[in-house]
Amino acid sequence: MSESGPISYQPTDGLTYDTADPRYWDADLLNKEIERTFEICHGCRMCFKFCDSFPRLFDLIDNTHDGDVRGLTAGETDQVMDDCFQCKLCEVQCPYTVRDKHEYQLDFPRLVHRHAAQRVKRDGVGFRDRVLGDPDRAAQAARASLGLANKLNRVGIHRAFMENVLGIHRDKLLPDFAASTFERWAQNEGLVADTPGGEAVLFQTCYVQNNEPEIGRDTVDVMRRNQVDMQCAKGLECCGMPAWEHGDLETLRRHARNNLDILMPFVEAGAKVLAINPTCSMMMRREYPELLEGANRERAQKLAEAVMDPAEYLWSIRDEDRFNTKFLSTPGASISYHAPCHLRAQGVGFKGRDLLRKIPGVTPTMTMECCGHDGTYAMTKEGFEPSQRIGKRAFDGMNDGPGEVWATDCPLAALQFQQHAGRKPMHPMTILSRAYREKGFPTPVPTENEE
Repeated sequence: MSESGPISYQPTDGLTYDTADPRYWDADLLNKEIERTFEICHGCRMCFKFCDSFPRLFDLIDNTHDGDVRGLTAGETDQVMDDCFQCKLCEVQCPYTVRDKHEYQLDFPRLVHRHAAQRVKRDGVGFRDRVLGDPDRAAQAARASLGLANKLNRVGIHRAFMENVLGIHRDKLLPDFAASTFERWAQNEGLVADTPGGEAVLFQTCYVQNNEPEIGRDTVDVMRRNQVDMQCAKGLECCGMPAWEHGDLETLRRHARNNLDILMPFVEAGAKVLAINPTCSMMMRREYPELLEGANRERAQKLAEAVMDPAEYLWSIRDEDRFNTKFLSTPGASISYHAPCHLRAQGVGFKGRDLLRKIPGVTPTMTMECCGHDGTYAMTKEGFEPSQRIGKRAFDGMNDGPGEVWATDCPLAALQFQQHAGRKPMHPMTILSRAYREKGFPTPVPTENEE
């Protein structure tokens, strides 16, 4: 308690996460909400383990400001906010949220976004954040290099240059850029529709589009084997999360408007939108409807209602005759499955894990800890070490599991495990696709006659 009296836990007149509300951009009103939120978090301390934001906050209040939240300086507040990498787990665990219909209406990740958005509006977007915030443009340049970019990313002197100029840590394992995009493959396969329709359309994500198209091909294969009438679309862009995690609202909106223009005809024709990466499905489900404006906000709400994870959609048809359980090979008794943070944030369950149970002989074991990658955070000079430290519980959990095969729905989490745990998990769609093939895994599934 300070000399100014106790800080009320009730929402202030500055509580809003609506970017169309003028209060959202008012620095004084934001500071009121920061002070209230910090006071509640300091008293609760439930979220001490998720990132460095909370330990730093608690240490500053306890050891620098004698328990008084009001003592924090603007620079110290910036430090607390910058330590957040938007895993969303504090919002998932917090008992005081809008999600839980609590009167305090806390949402720490959205508070951080608001703080970052105000800073970008005041100071502009930095060079590194502009580069990391547009993965499609970076991938286009990489493909134009005809493979040189992939080679340079393994050369020490070039990585030192990237660290000094871009702030991308020299030791971070970076994904290769594919020579050809998923979209080009889909066009060659006749999957890109001239007329929107079907029961589903694939949002392949910028990572699958530019880095690992094979995950998209595996997803298409699984859907085909289950007789899902799924189409692909031309011209989809990044969901916008890499820009929004740094507060770049305009770049996010540009990507979102483009994706809405392409996807809404499918939605209006009755199709579901299957987003391969949980971060992207979370963005379209939870962020687009609140961050876009006017008619685009209304369209975003309709899109959000149509968005699903591929495994979530496949699970929804599990009782239909077309649901295919005719697996010809199996990865064995155990699969170590990592639950991505942004899948947990959506509260839709772990249908990728559940589908793996349909493969004969498979029992998934769960790891529920954050891997620490979280968008571009682990790539940065300042984020690389904390991401490794924070992810250690997840690395240990996967290594302690009995599974020789690892799985995660998040391709970036797979990179983090590959670098820091020594094994790269496969996407559940990849495991399912391989299990449908006779030699997808070394162990064949016995036929009825063999049994």
